[in-house]
Amino acid sequence: MSDAPASTPSTLQKLLAELIGTFILVFGVIGTALYSAGFGGGEGNLNVGFLGVALALGLSVLVSAYAFGAISGGHFNPAVSVGLAVAGRFAWRELPGYVGAQVVGGVLAAAALLGILSGGPLFEALAFRSVSTGWDALSPAGFGLGSFLLVETIATAVFVFVILGVTSARAAAGFAPLAIGLTLTAIALVAIPVSNASFNPARSIATAVFGGGEALGQLWGSIVAPIAGAAIAALVYRAVFERPARIVGAANPEVEVAA
Repeated sequence: MSDAPASTPSTLQKLLAELIGTFILVFGVIGTALYSAGFGGGEGNLNVGFLGVALALGLSVLVSAYAFGAISGGHFNPAVSVGLAVAGRFAWRELPGYVGAQVVGGVLAAAALLGILSGGPLFEALAFRSVSTGWDALSPAGFGLGSFLLVETIATAVFVFVILGVTSARAAAGFAPLAIGLTLTAIALVAIPVSNASFNPARSIATAVFGGGEALGQLWGSIVAPIAGAAIAALVYRAVFERPARIVGAANPEVEVAA
């Protein structure tokens, strides 16, 4: 075997990894919500319910992180990218490219799901409205704006806290994707009835694009709340658990702590 060090991923490789990883995330979780969680119960019908959707979210992120984490850092979420930048784990100059790739990957996945849906008996013009994130009429259990903002902000903060913890220099190597995926499953079980569980502006943009005017009108909340939660978590984590640090590589979430 060769002992030559692995080459540093190029910018294009990082962006493609983020695009594909976000595609897998949206395809997995929204596809499950559309095709497997909307059927009535009974013999011959599949209904995985909220638990199935939450597991699909966690598993989609888990496999994407293992597949592409070594290339791009495995963000697949603009809020995560912002949180890592605030925490000093990611270069701000790379943020626009990452966010663009994530949004494109999500929209492509939603378009693919819509194409599949159009050939089946469940197709309707606003099928994506039911899987778009929001409050009042868009909330599965009818929660209002305040509840929506709270759950999306708090859940994203918890998610980013876990990411920062399991990718720190103190954490055990190799387990980060597993912890991140399981965390997403847990917080999704809390948030799905309230907000349809986004924690991810790219995922929310992807469904709102095909979800109609109401979904687009409420999209701002699915952008503001996750980014606010991620920034809060990053600031608190950096102040409490880390000394001043400098970035050692955009694709590497580890930091070099000053003596």
